Amino acid sequence: MAICSARTLAVLLLLSAVPVAYIISLEIAPPATHVFHYHSSGFLRECAKWDAPNRRFLVSFLEGGVGAVSVPEGHSPGAVLDESVVVRDPDVAGNASLGLTIDHPRNRLLVAVADVIGNRYSAVAAYDLSTWQRLFLTKLSGPSDEKSFADDVAVDAEGYIYVTDGKASKIWKVSPEGEFLSIIRDPLFTPKEWYKALVGLNGIVYHPDGYLIVIHTFTGNLFKIDLANGNTVKLIDVTGGSLSFGDGLELVSPTRLVVAGNPSGRLVESSDGWKSASVVAKFKGPAHRLATAATVKDGIVYLNHMFGIGYPKKKHAIVEAVFSS
Repeated sequence: MAICSARTLAVLLLLSAVPVAYIISLEIAPPATHVFHYHSSGFLRECAKWDAPNRRFLVSFLEGGVGAVSVPEGHSPGAVLDESVVVRDPDVAGNASLGLTIDHPRNRLLVAVADVIGNRYSAVAAYDLSTWQRLFLTKLSGPSDEKSFADDVAVDAEGYIYVTDGKASKIWKVSPEGEFLSIIRDPLFTPKEWYKALVGLNGIVYHPDGYLIVIHTFTGNLFKIDLANGNTVKLIDVTGGSLSFGDGLELVSPTRLVVAGNPSGRLVESSDGWKSASVVAKFKGPAHRLATAATVKDGIVYLNHMFGIGYPKKKHAIVEAVFSS
């Protein structure tokens, strides 16, 4: 019995060493594209957005909070940056900070907040980009409501806020001042297969022509929501590849959209006002770090990755996405 146990232990140690060795090999290999590495106090960073006027990435903490990663002029590509904490809000302690949107016209950061484990609390918060003073905290769902998961957030030209519910596949609408207004629901948001509903609506962006584009993670369905026409929901006909396991979205032009997720990044293009679209190119980044969000810096797409690696300092990666067909 002791021999069998020793052999079993040896096999288990060997098997566990294989993925570790693989990850190490990926980490020490020269990156194929430009990477902003930064040290952090936490292992999990869900979203990153480039704040151009202030030359910094703003990143959300899965343990709750927001950080800033400043990028100085003349930054050396190999230099590791540092994250500084700018938001630790005691009123939402115990909840995760998830999707971010920078609302420059109103000089504020919008943050989706959710109870990751129990799905019993969802909210959206706004913080001043200069002082980090909280402007408002709007509760979207509580323990007496259906289970919910505030996942990502978008803002339209007038300052109205839209937050996706990754659990119940709906969209909350909030006024520019933080007043809860309404909920957008549609049968198209709910797939027939129960297992495809486990992770629902996720990434969301506002298109300057007056509509929202949102992705359903497990089905890969892409939806267009016409805000000027009674929030009419239409399924966008996507060809050229699947968008399954899509997470964060970033509109890089009126006709081009980046979908971060698994695989790392997909570039989607439409020539008819997003009635239909096609996957025209892909990018495969460090899969072991898991791409979760996209942003644009100086015209270049970068993908945020969830997992930091290292101890005691965790090193995170925001990776340039170079797409190819």
